[in-house]
Amino acid sequence: MNEGTKNLLGQPLISCCMDPITGFYRTGYCQVDIEDVGVHAVCIEATDDFLTFSKAAGNDLSTPNPLFGFPGLKPGDRWCLCAPRWQEALEAGVAPPVMLAATHEAALDYCNLEDLKRHALDVDFNDLLDDLTRQKSS
Repeated sequence: MNEGTKNLLGQPLISCCMDPITGFYRTGYCQVDIEDVGVHAVCIEATDDFLTFSKAAGNDLSTPNPLFGFPGLKPGDRWCLCAPRWQEALEAGVAPPVMLAATHEAALDYCNLEDLKRHALDVDFNDLLDDLTRQKSS
């Protein structure tokens, strides 16, 4: 199901998280297509500050919702977050860390690559992005 899906670098998208299982389709991947109007593209690692912000903004990600099989997130959990929500969190100063290799390229429709890179957890991938940026500007 993930074949042909690309991350921010145009490489194959890697899994964000299987426990709790995430993604719009609950595949563990931040896959995005026309059915995903929320654009669940950004693979984040939840923090206390972000979860508090999200709840106050009307998207309670910390409270379990058994009806939808949602266990509720705790700090350290990885999750496919809506790209516009990550951008809102950035503007509020509480953007959670990001796994770039597991973030769908559709996030770039809402978020700046440099902002995402500044919040990257996957440093090796971040270095690769810097190298590609330098190559393009040469």
